[in-house]
Amino acid sequence: MAFKTAVITFPGSNCDRDMAVAIEAVTGNAPTRVWHGDADLPAGLDFIALPGGFSYGDYLRAGAMAAKSPIMRAVAAAAGRGVAVLGVCNGFQVLCESGLLPGVLMRNAGQRFLCRTVELTVVNTSSPFTSGFARGETLRVPIAHHDGNYFADAATLEALEAEDRIAFRYSEPVNGSQRDIAGVLSANGRVLGMMPHPERAMAQAAHPSLGGADGRRLFENVVESLVSA
Repeated sequence: MAFKTAVITFPGSNCDRDMAVAIEAVTGNAPTRVWHGDADLPAGLDFIALPGGFSYGDYLRAGAMAAKSPIMRAVAAAAGRGVAVLGVCNGFQVLCESGLLPGVLMRNAGQRFLCRTVELTVVNTSSPFTSGFARGETLRVPIAHHDGNYFADAATLEALEAEDRIAFRYSEPVNGSQRDIAGVLSANGRVLGMMPHPERAMAQAAHPSLGGADGRRLFENVVESLVSA
């Protein structure tokens, strides 16, 4: 049975094609491309991705307007049913603004756009996204963001720690994020928001120029975990 996926596109998304190419490279099937104004998702989805970019020009706050798009009601409903949802960069911002993940992404410390490869430390290894990693393992994944400074109140941070919902930390301070948080999971582990771009670390023998392969491993984790479940 085919692993069914979808990529959401908002006005201002600019990583949606990259995300679709990455998903197809791992699953062998092209994801359905879904417009933000659609009210429904395709039936029987296994995985939904919210890509990076600058949805609605980042007006109000990054991701705030996209969180009110019609399709996000369907994404929230799918997440509630246990469908795996990945939000990368702007997608992470949208997930926070929509309430699917706690916290908020603020302007980077220093008020500068950051674009480089960073090292991440794997914290959680029990979610569909992280099950193939080892706790404490180091990954190299690119970032490209201006609003990646993760903030949450003290009680939320303590809950994330206690419930093992921090997926990744920056191995060293990058953008001012509290506790160097780079990725956060939902309570059931089926929703992941992360600022680094795994879809830009998809190297393989046929395309060695595409950075490292650590991002590819995240997508492979999702497929293996959900197909074998």
